[in-house]
Amino acid sequence: MTSIIGIPACTKLINNHHQHATPARYGDALMRAADALPLLIPPEGEAMLAVLDRLDGILFNGSPSNVMPTRYGATADETPDSHDPDRDATTLPLLVAAIARGMPVFGICRGLQELNVALGGTLHQQVHTIPGRNDHRGGVGTRAEQYAVRHQVSLTGSVARICGSDTIMVNSLHGQAIDRLAPSLVVEATAPDGTIEAVRVADAKGFALAVQWHPEWDVLGAPDRQRLFAAFGAACAAYRTGARQAA
Repeated sequence: MTSIIGIPACTKLINNHHQHATPARYGDALMRAADALPLLIPPEGEAMLAVLDRLDGILFNGSPSNVMPTRYGATADETPDSHDPDRDATTLPLLVAAIARGMPVFGICRGLQELNVALGGTLHQQVHTIPGRNDHRGGVGTRAEQYAVRHQVSLTGSVARICGSDTIMVNSLHGQAIDRLAPSLVVEATAPDGTIEAVRVADAKGFALAVQWHPEWDVLGAPDRQRLFAAFGAACAAYRTGARQAA
């Protein structure tokens, strides 16, 4: 039986109608590299916690939107036009509940930021404005140019083991990043400028990792991307059969 992995959808205004959507590449990566089927989770708040009984894991995907600053106690809002409160109200409780169950979770970009906020951390709202930090946004160009690898990251712990290396090249398409690390998270990758690029939930009962880059893009185009999704897929399969598998 194939694993079913949830993907939180975002609220989008399309043709003046609110719709629930997410880029297709996340589900495609799950099918191609994790041997799993994707199931979109509508951003309908804590009511969606009930879906955990039907899932084998959750991929907390990236999005153009940012977590509301009020969710981590910030009074200033530096990106007021880039929020999705419906998604926040859904993903933050889902993360806490899934981790408590030992359900495998894998965060990508916004998913890493959501994980940090859900567990008590804070975010830099505009990393490129911080002295000594690089501009981690995608820039202009074609999609392929925006998602091309841009810088090296140094890996440790389970992420290094999964990727099979202590350094890899990654793409970079984020304006926000971790500021104060949540107490239960361990840093497992950093960029040359010190930006946190991957974290692990220290005492999780199952696979619980998040990365700041986008391994779902051309998932089979680099061994490290494929290995991340394969490891997540294996953890979801183990969870489905009742065998808990940590990262």
